[in-house]
Amino acid sequence: MPTAPVSPPPPSSTPAAPVWPASAQEVPGGGGLAVGGVPLGEIADRFGTPVYVMDEDEVRARARAWRTALPGADVAYAGKAFLSRAMIRWIEAEGLSLDVCSAGELELAAHSGFPAERIVLHGNAKSPDDVRAALRLGVGRIVIDGTGEIARLAALVPPGARQRVLLRVVPGVSAGAHAAVRTGVEGQKFGVPVAGGEAEEAVERLLGQPRLELAGLHCHLGSQIAGLGPYVTAVRRLVPLLARVRDRHGVTFPELDLGGGFAIAYREGDPAVDPRTYAERIGSELDLQCARFGLPRPRLTVEPGRWIAGPAGVALYRVLSVKTTAARTFVAVDGGMSDNPRPALYGVRYTVRLAGRTSVAPGRTVTVVGRHCEAGDVLAEDVELPGDLRPGDVLAVPASGAYHLSMASAYNLVGRPPVAAVSGGRARLLVRRETLDDLRSRDVGE
Repeated sequence: MPTAPVSPPPPSSTPAAPVWPASAQEVPGGGGLAVGGVPLGEIADRFGTPVYVMDEDEVRARARAWRTALPGADVAYAGKAFLSRAMIRWIEAEGLSLDVCSAGELELAAHSGFPAERIVLHGNAKSPDDVRAALRLGVGRIVIDGTGEIARLAALVPPGARQRVLLRVVPGVSAGAHAAVRTGVEGQKFGVPVAGGEAEEAVERLLGQPRLELAGLHCHLGSQIAGLGPYVTAVRRLVPLLARVRDRHGVTFPELDLGGGFAIAYREGDPAVDPRTYAERIGSELDLQCARFGLPRPRLTVEPGRWIAGPAGVALYRVLSVKTTAARTFVAVDGGMSDNPRPALYGVRYTVRLAGRTSVAPGRTVTVVGRHCEAGDVLAEDVELPGDLRPGDVLAVPASGAYHLSMASAYNLVGRPPVAAVSGGRARLLVRRETLDDLRSRDVGE
């Protein structure tokens, strides 16, 4: 069993956020790395590679961190980051709500026994099936993304019933690590702009629908946001909107959902949001602005997804080849952009280390590439790995618990990897590997 913790990064003026799960330890005797008390080499042998490893205790601890920091708030796990029956049960046990974006995610939650009243349904283009499933199951809140949804949703609510809704607004705040994930600014597909009065018009239309109960406002600024400034700016723009609604309609909303997008570390030294600091800074700003406008403080909702799931996951690959050219050395593994499209989509850079054994060989700079027929199928560029790396070695990529399986594909008919959970020295399968039989069964022929 492992006994020695992974060596910490060198000291820095800014504390580095964790890249590996807290349980990550070196295995004595040169056995590589373990997570959750289970050597990663053993997991690779047992479940095959590629495989995602989820540390259950890390997930739970990170969920509790938000609940502890914001005891009076509603903490809704953003299921789009990673969702499975086990994940749903873990977050329910930790007292979180659940944020979903489709009937598929909603039905999985329902079949897992998650309380419907603690579910929030998002989406800029909800299908009739999405809405009908939400109404049938009795979800707690549906987020209205545009004025065109108002009448359509109201028409589907049964006579005599009322559906609680939030209005997603765009506060005009630019935040996020990549242009493709900046959702708090005008000119993208989400929400109703605050500037120009469109949000106030949407509020008026919602208040005129007897089958809809408008409980408050919602916004989401983007993804991988490391600083708190954008959230402060959002509060400063949304509280005045709440005040204008009160003055015009005599309505005081009880809820304010500021979304998620909280950054995690993908490489040593990367910054990340701290829940306690967020709670202190944003809570103080919300109190200040509400006092300024004579409003009672609304109940705050936050939606951490990546922050909870990402650092709890480690992806394992097996080396297939090591190729040295005049320009660089390529280490090819048995996965790639089908199980992690984020480097190709967003230019994300990851940490990689040898996991199945310990090496004392001098390091060399390599590029870890995938098996797919794309020049852009690169998992990690210019990383240092032992010079004696060879085919069959197991590599581990931390911070792989969010937006890996949920964005995975069957490109080249490879099939999506399984998910194994670890805790207390034991590993168990959560999601099985997608097989060739699975892929063939969808092809019904001519």
